[in-house]
Parts: sequence; structure tokens; C-alpha cells
Amino acid sequence: MTQYELTEKTVTLKVRKSSIFVRGIMFFFAFASFILPLTGIIIAMINGKRFHIGFLIGLFLFGLIGFYLLRISLWNTYGEETIKLRKPTIEYEANYGWFKDGKRSINFNNPVFSIDKIGYEEDKTGILVIEEGTEKIESVVKMKICEIEELIEKIKTLDNTL
Repeated sequence: MTQYELTEKTVTLKVRKSSIFVRGIMFFFAFASFILPLTGIIIAMINGKRFHIGFLIGLFLFGLIGFYLLRISLWNTYGEETIKLRKPTIEYEANYGWFKDGKRSINFNNPVFSIDKIGYEEDKTGILVIEEGTEKIESVVKMKICEIEELIEKIKTLDNTL
């Protein structure tokens, strides 16, 4: 199974899902970071404590932690990157399933597609890099180097028809 789809002028890179156990724990802590502070505030106020700024600070800090964990959980579950190869620009967007982020675009004159090797050498993994002059789009999805080479060849043959 490949981690990419190439349809017409769009490349979709998909993240390999982590185990259901790990994702379950991450979702649990993400939602707990939102719910536990809110529950604590409600219980404290029911017990007669007055509302103070400490409640807001705690809610804000745990909210940030929860949002970060939710974002990582969604990426490991639904994460994919979309690269649209439409002249005069190449558009990049990261899709987390519930929201999208990282939208960028570069000119499409003479793009250079390359591989940036990451991780351990024996894993033979890397990321797709698209460069146009000084502008650069780097994929976040780790893929096998042979898959990236295959994808680059397909894009180059597609490039002749663009």
C-alpha cells in the first residue's frame, strides 16, 4: 500500500496511522485536559469558593495542552497533505481531519523535486521537497525513499502535460 495518491494535478500524501492504543491514550488526555479543569472550577464554585483569575489561568494552560494533544492525535489518525500542481502556483495544505493548517503556495516555473532523508539510515525514509528558486515546500509525511522516487517520476511525467 502506497502512502500517496496522484489524481490529475493533485498529490495527496497520507500519514501512517499509529496504533489504536496510542491514539486512544492521546485522545483521552487531550479531552481530559479540557474537561478536568472545567469540572474542577464548577465543583469549587458549587462548594462556595469564589471565582478568581487562577481558574482562568489554569483553564487557559490546560486548554493549550489539550489543543496541542488533540492536534497530534488528529494528525496521527486523519493526517494528510495535499499538493496541487496547478500553473502558475503549487499549493500545499495540511489536513488534520477536523481542520486544515499550513496553507502555502509557491510559483510554478521550474520546480525541483527532491528527497530529504530523515530518521535512521536503515529505515530508508525521507520527505518530499519541492523547491522553486528560494521558495521551498517540505512535506511532513515520512515515506519510504523508493515511494518518493516513484512519486517524483510520476509527477515529472505529469509535468509535461501541465
